[in-house]
Amino acid sequence: MVIRVPKAELPAELSESMIKQLGAVPTPVEVVWHSPEVARSNLEFSARVGGWDAADAGLKSFAHMAVAAKVGCGWCLDVGYFQALNQDLDQVKASQVPDWRESSVFTPLEREVLEYAEAMSDTPLTVTDELYASLLDRLGPAAMVELTAFIAFVNMATRNNNANGIESQGFADSCEIPLATRSEPGTVSRA
Repeated sequence: MVIRVPKAELPAELSESMIKQLGAVPTPVEVVWHSPEVARSNLEFSARVGGWDAADAGLKSFAHMAVAAKVGCGWCLDVGYFQALNQDLDQVKASQVPDWRESSVFTPLEREVLEYAEAMSDTPLTVTDELYASLLDRLGPAAMVELTAFIAFVNMATRNNNANGIESQGFADSCEIPLATRSEPGTVSRA
């Protein structure tokens, strides 16, 4: 896949800030900058989403990667794995998210969150009353509402990146453990 819209030039201050933060300017920001209003709104909302703290950050990180693997967004999977490393999450677990169903490293709660993230990513949604009720019971209302909104936001971001033709940027190259490849046909893998 090739980027379908050329990268736009960002203001120098924004580029410098992102390079300082991430080591590179994220391709999605460069692509979306053709509409600075959309790009700024996306960055602002992303920052707000990143500040939510009712749900466990590790669970949200794994959910992000599960959505990326399910939808096939190599860029999101790449950056999600990189973020998991920087959040000091278990790298073995993070590396296994794309193939979580076959992996034995996840707790029952983590497995439910990964299943929920995938169910929210299906079209139409395949979230069951039983799965939702189980997570609600384990997480509580505030964390459940946050997790649901977080997964919905990640779905928007992954689908936006895919539609724009954005692929992996190499953020996860600094991770010690290679990212598992997804065993389902038609999905993006990063190895």
